[in-house]
Amino acid sequence: MKLPEPRDRSDVSLEEAIRDRRSVRAYKSGPLTLNEVAQLLWSAQGITGRDGFRAAPSGGATYPLETYVTVGDVVGLEPGLYHYETDQHSLSLVKQGELRAELSAASLEQPCVRDAAIVVVLSAVYDRTTERYGERGRMYVHMDVGHAAENLLLQASALGLGSVPVGAFRTRTIAQLLGMPENEVPLYLLPVGRL
Repeated sequence: MKLPEPRDRSDVSLEEAIRDRRSVRAYKSGPLTLNEVAQLLWSAQGITGRDGFRAAPSGGATYPLETYVTVGDVVGLEPGLYHYETDQHSLSLVKQGELRAELSAASLEQPCVRDAAIVVVLSAVYDRTTERYGERGRMYVHMDVGHAAENLLLQASALGLGSVPVGAFRTRTIAQLLGMPENEVPLYLLPVGRL
């Protein structure tokens, strides 16, 4: 599914988004729009130029991250797990059905994961970076995921949405739930919802 084109202008300055960004763990009910989801995904890992470079920096442009979104309440999208196809700015369905309760259970029962309209999952294929940089590449991957997560958090702030980075979860359980291959590791969950 092709996503709406991201916008590169808003009424909220970067400084305002930085000032207003807070970790928000409680959300009002109400769906996100497809435009909001598209903007969030683009801000984390979207292509920002003809050269294929992305919105978030990556060590040696190795791009070890994969981006998934667990949809619970989005206008125009059925509940399920989707993979963000960076090159096409599109979503591909991985698994149908509601997964937020299972994600929450694997995240030590954190209500923010269960109650968010979406949960963005950032995972990594370490080999993409360690093949070039050896073991030091693992550190670069962790920097990459921090950059991508912060971009998404600032974009959520600019959109007037709430989000929080979640690192407390059962890694293998999340990987199995999302059907990740053996060489892919989930690193961050980012629930997003209405304020």
